[in-house]
Amino acid sequence: MQNKPSKTTIFLLTAGCFLSFFVFGFTDNLKGPTLPSMLAELHISYGTGGNIFFGEYFGFLIATLITGLMADRFGLKSAILLAGVFLGIGVSGYSFFQSAILLSGSLFILGMGLGALELGPNAIIVSLHHERKGLYLNLMAMLHGLGSLMAPLFAGWLLSLSISWRMIYRWDILLIALFVFIFAFLRFPKAEKKTQLDFRHLPQIAFKEQLPWFYSLITFYVALEIGLASWLVTYLQQIHHFEVQASNQSLSMFFAMLMLGRLLGGFFVQRIGYLRSILFMTLGAVICIAAGLFGPGEFAWLLPISGLFLSIMFPTITAAVSDSHPENGNTILGTLFTFAGLGGVFGPWVIGWASDLLGLQFGFSILILFLMAMLASIFILFKGQFNGKNS
Repeated sequence: MQNKPSKTTIFLLTAGCFLSFFVFGFTDNLKGPTLPSMLAELHISYGTGGNIFFGEYFGFLIATLITGLMADRFGLKSAILLAGVFLGIGVSGYSFFQSAILLSGSLFILGMGLGALELGPNAIIVSLHHERKGLYLNLMAMLHGLGSLMAPLFAGWLLSLSISWRMIYRWDILLIALFVFIFAFLRFPKAEKKTQLDFRHLPQIAFKEQLPWFYSLITFYVALEIGLASWLVTYLQQIHHFEVQASNQSLSMFFAMLMLGRLLGGFFVQRIGYLRSILFMTLGAVICIAAGLFGPGEFAWLLPISGLFLSIMFPTITAAVSDSHPENGNTILGTLFTFAGLGGVFGPWVIGWASDLLGLQFGFSILILFLMAMLASIFILFKGQFNGKNS
């Protein structure tokens, strides 16, 4: 982007990015509270439900890789508007189709939209607020948390009125249309230069130094967050016998904790350091999730509380990567978000199939393995950081 966009441009683009992440959180997290109704209506298993979710995050994975390269070549506005089109098509199909294959295909298109939307606003915030990107990325992620919080409350309210899960998704089309309309009229600063769309140089650009360990970290984090959010309502209803309203409120609490943590976390991550913040919060998540899974029944409420500790992970990893590798920024962020999409692909899918084979309690407990993999990646990054200072 230009070096010095006007204050009005910065304000409008920042507000637009915040709105886009509200839409992102709301749209992405309607699937968890509507999952039990969808499984019951179509008479399908946990594993088939996992396969349907697989489509969304496979689309997300593909879109993030392609969108990063396209954004460097054609600009971020094209990527964001394309995201809105994909979201509208995907939500429409998911709310009308009956077969598992077509539902998965609709979520694939929706995932393409989410993947493109993941890159665009993050790249804009990094460019507009380079010196304070840790703060602004966490604040933007807070809007994602607000949308994610509203989704189960909205869905739970309509389900309590005996409204179909399909109609819940159709209401979301109005929100997506508003987002596309607003971004169509926002003015984006022109990029200083455009890069060629060249996959041959991707390994040299996006896999240098410690970047692969950041990719590992974000992969297992997203597998954890999406797996928990996708299956929490079903887990609480089936294992702990929560009522529909209470289980949806629990999911809302999870996203409320994410939102609160991102609001507060934006102010301290740059004070104590990106990696140190991630380590402390991961350890807190381990305690909450382990106690919620293996402690007494009343400890189940610690599962949504874990959102407080998971809150800063995604924006802080993004800030750390963009801070250490400012060159080829969109391509590197696109690759980072591709690995995030990979986590989204296998997280809910693995939980679904493990639940089919070994029971929902075991399947949901795979969250602990994701946390252990995160800790391993963090310690390797710390080791590399320490060696770099002593070299």
